[in-house]
Amino acid sequence: MASSSSPVRVGVIGLGQWGPNHVRNLRLVEGCEVARICDSAEPRLALARRQFPGIETSRDARSVTEAADIDAVVVATPVKSHFPLVRQALDAGKDVLCEKPLALNSAEARTLCAIAKKKRRVLMVGHVFLYNPGTLHLKRAIDRGALGRIYYMDAVRTNLGPVRSDVGVIYDLASHDISIFNFLLGARPQSVSAIGGAFLRKGFEDIGFLTLAYPGSVICHVHTSWLNPRKVRQLTVVGASKMAVWDDMNILEPVRYYDKGVIPDNYSSFGEFHMILRDGAITTPKLKLFEPLLRQDQEFVDCLRSRRTPAASGEFGADIVRVLEAARDSLARGGRTTPIRYP
Repeated sequence: MASSSSPVRVGVIGLGQWGPNHVRNLRLVEGCEVARICDSAEPRLALARRQFPGIETSRDARSVTEAADIDAVVVATPVKSHFPLVRQALDAGKDVLCEKPLALNSAEARTLCAIAKKKRRVLMVGHVFLYNPGTLHLKRAIDRGALGRIYYMDAVRTNLGPVRSDVGVIYDLASHDISIFNFLLGARPQSVSAIGGAFLRKGFEDIGFLTLAYPGSVICHVHTSWLNPRKVRQLTVVGASKMAVWDDMNILEPVRYYDKGVIPDNYSSFGEFHMILRDGAITTPKLKLFEPLLRQDQEFVDCLRSRRTPAASGEFGADIVRVLEAARDSLARGGRTTPIRYP
C-alpha cells in the first residue's frame, strides 16, 4: 500500500457514464495517480486512451482488483456487478469506492461491509449528493435549527431517460434522494410505501413514488421518473420556522429560504381554531459552487491516507440498499407500508 509520501495508485473499473469522470477528477487530486483503467468493451478503452494518454488500460477486472501495484479501486459498473468486483478488491486488501447503490440487496451490502471491517479497508459509496454545495448548505441550516422542527421533505427527480437496463428508476434515482434525506436528518426511515409503473419493460419500473416515515414524525416523499418531459432536480424542506427549496438545476440561485409558516391563533368567540399565515422575506444565500464528484473523490483519497471513515461509508450505503429493498417489497405488494428493519 502507498506510504504517506508516495502517491495513492488508483484503478478505475467501468468507463460508461461515471467512470471517465472519476478518472478526470482523480487526476486532479493531489497525491493520487490513476494507474490503470478497465472496461470489458474495447471501444470504450480506445476512447479512454485518447482522453487520458499514458494511462494503462485492461479488459480484465482482476488486473485492477488483484494487482499488487494498485492501492485502491473505483467501481463504476452496472449494479449487478458491484458485489463480485468490490468483494474481489476488498479480499485483495484494496480500499474501494463503489458507485451507488452499493449492491442489489442488503445481504450483499452487509457482506461487503463485514469484509471491509475485517480487512480494515475503507469502503465508500458514491452517494455524490452528500458532497453537493446545496445539500451541505441545507445540512448546516437544519443542524443549527434555522428551519425549526422539520415537518416534511418533498423531492422530485424526473427526466426523459436515460433508461437503465439493470435496475428500475427507484434503485437508480430514488437512491439519491433517500441518501439526501438520511444525511439531512441524521436518521434512517422506519417504513416505506412505494407505488410505480413499468410501462417500457416488464419488471423494471419507469416511474416511482415513495413515502418514507422517519423518527420524529417526519415524512419524506420522492417522485422519480424516466418518463417526464422536464428534467427536474428539486427538494422542498418544510420546517416550523422556515421553508427551503433547493433547485439543483438553478446554478445562479440553487437554494432559497422562505420565512413563511403557519401560526396558531387564539380561539374565536365561536370556539373556532384559526391559523395565521406568516409570509416573510425570501433569501437566496450565495453558495460557493464546486463539482461534487471532485469533492467526493478528494475525500476518498483523504480517507485512504488518514484511515478515517467517509460520510458516505459502506454502512451508510448499506442502509440505503435496505430502504430500496423495502421499497421494492412495497411496490410488489401494491404500495403497502413496509417496515424497514436494520441489522
